[in-house]
Amino acid sequence: MDTAHDVARTAPSAPRRARRGSSRTEWLVAAGLITLALVPSLAGGVRLGEIASGAPETPANARFLQVPLPVVLHIVAAVVYAVVGAFQLLPGLRRRHLAWHRIAGRYVLVPAGLVVAASGLWMTANYDVPPIDDGPLTVSRYLVGLAMLVFLVLGVRAILRRDVLAHGAWMIRAYALALGAGTQVLTSAPFVVLFGEPDAFWRTVQMDAGWLINIAVAEWFIARRRATARRRPRRAVPAA
Repeated sequence: MDTAHDVARTAPSAPRRARRGSSRTEWLVAAGLITLALVPSLAGGVRLGEIASGAPETPANARFLQVPLPVVLHIVAAVVYAVVGAFQLLPGLRRRHLAWHRIAGRYVLVPAGLVVAASGLWMTANYDVPPIDDGPLTVSRYLVGLAMLVFLVLGVRAILRRDVLAHGAWMIRAYALALGAGTQVLTSAPFVVLFGEPDAFWRTVQMDAGWLINIAVAEWFIARRRATARRRPRRAVPAA
């Protein structure tokens, strides 16, 4: 009897096992998001290396070498935003370290996101892009940059109203757009391997597909989050 009692006492409870499983899932999600951002981050690192080393100008890099500050800000802010944002999305980590979540969001994530969106819009407006990136793709980039700015502002406004659910939804949408560069590698690479470099039409289709896929996944995640919140029992508010 004593042995059975000791085993029962030392065995992890079902809620504890569930929490451990949920925690592992969350960390896998964070790892997946960071991996998704890895390829464009590596490409950005190569671009920073060209700027720092004074590489020879080519038609592909001339605009970055001539006016480097916007692209440097964009790349650095995008890496910070992708990494910090991946951990901000973990509910368990957020609950256990709420102070860290608030400080990182206020002083790192939101400023980095604003820099990503603003520098992206500046580059779209001022850099001379190759003909394949001109036209409809330029319109898409304007829409995505403006949408990201609006989502970040709405997210900040929501948390100032203490609307945590709306805050999370807007921040998830902004993060999804920022990770579009990672998904665009997946939507573009197979086409290039099979058919070679695309024309302007297919280039726009591939780039837009990356953003649309991310937004669709974000909306699915937001809907699940809202459904979970509705099922959660409300805590009784004690009378004054």
